[in-house]
Amino acid sequence: MKKLCLALSTVLIAACSAMDSERFAMEVDEPSLQSKGRLSAPLAEKEFLPPTHPLTAGAHACSFDYPPQERAAGCNRALARTINFGDMLDTPTEGLGPVLSDEFITLAKGAGFTAIRLTIRWDARADFKPPYTIDPDFFDRVDGAVKLASAQGLAVVIDMHHYAAMNTAPKSEQQRFLALWNQIAQHYRNAPATVMFELLNEPNLYLGRDMWQRVMSAALREIRASNPDRTLIVGGAPWNTLAALEQLHLPFDDRNLIVTFHYYDPIEVTHQGAEWVDGSDEWMGTAWRGSAAERQALKADFADVAQWAKVERRPIFLGEFGVYSEADDATRLAWTKAVREQAEANGFSWAYWELASKFGVLDPWTLDWREPLLQTLLPQSPVLGANARLYGRYDDR
Repeated sequence: MKKLCLALSTVLIAACSAMDSERFAMEVDEPSLQSKGRLSAPLAEKEFLPPTHPLTAGAHACSFDYPPQERAAGCNRALARTINFGDMLDTPTEGLGPVLSDEFITLAKGAGFTAIRLTIRWDARADFKPPYTIDPDFFDRVDGAVKLASAQGLAVVIDMHHYAAMNTAPKSEQQRFLALWNQIAQHYRNAPATVMFELLNEPNLYLGRDMWQRVMSAALREIRASNPDRTLIVGGAPWNTLAALEQLHLPFDDRNLIVTFHYYDPIEVTHQGAEWVDGSDEWMGTAWRGSAAERQALKADFADVAQWAKVERRPIFLGEFGVYSEADDATRLAWTKAVREQAEANGFSWAYWELASKFGVLDPWTLDWREPLLQTLLPQSPVLGANARLYGRYDDR
């Protein structure tokens, strides 16, 4: 991952954040992302999902009714088939990638995904000086997505994404980072258990193992002050790699945690032609067909994660995996299918990177699914076959 890590470090950005609480309040029967209406108090959990919804009721559910260890396991099951809403809210301003819309959420639900991961650049929507107030209109924007997804029965991961200043200057930026999480946690403190917080995407550079341990511990305390029962998602430094798990030390008495890792190996396969990765043009044409050796390497990697999870008694969320669109179709399909199958074989929930941008499974203009890729992720999706696709179905290859 070193080549990718160095390349990614050149495109991350920075800023700051913070705010108060009582603003999470648009009517659930008018869930448009453009809505501005508010109630006078935060919504209660029952206003997001009906009390008998399968995610919040019954055995193995993601619910505050369960003790912490069971709740984390149940909420991880709610993340079983997640889609990343990447390049939407994680850019400095909206419009640099696909523009988040209600239709994206509805389509994700209809295809059979169980959750969405909202990757968000909170720091770019906040003041630079204390108290680092987050733009109220941006909170409204996120609220619309969270509430519409919840109303449709999707779990939601609220992820702190592309916070570059935390990676380049973590000591001076930590106060902003914690203030930002204080606001987010307060704002969503009455959201249902199916809304989860992910502390920070891919800590790296100067936010190394030891520094990340200290920052992570402080962030957990900050969030737990207002959300003592919420399931939180954490990964290791650097870059949420599987190797980073060995140096990830979580508070033993906090059993309501899901552990995440990202998987893009071999990098020459998954990031060939990626313009932000130095030297990636030289990887063009690198094929992955699922040979015995390729599958064994993948199996061994995931077995290491599964063994760590067994010892630590933590549920695992494969928070990102995917192949850039410059790779040949056969490689994209074979690698994606193999990784998804290994995740499921080991009991990991997963989140494909991503919905509708350069790794995407959905055409953002026509809103048609790229069915061969969708089929590798959701073989039983009810929308398969609904639209004639250019490349045919995966099993026709």
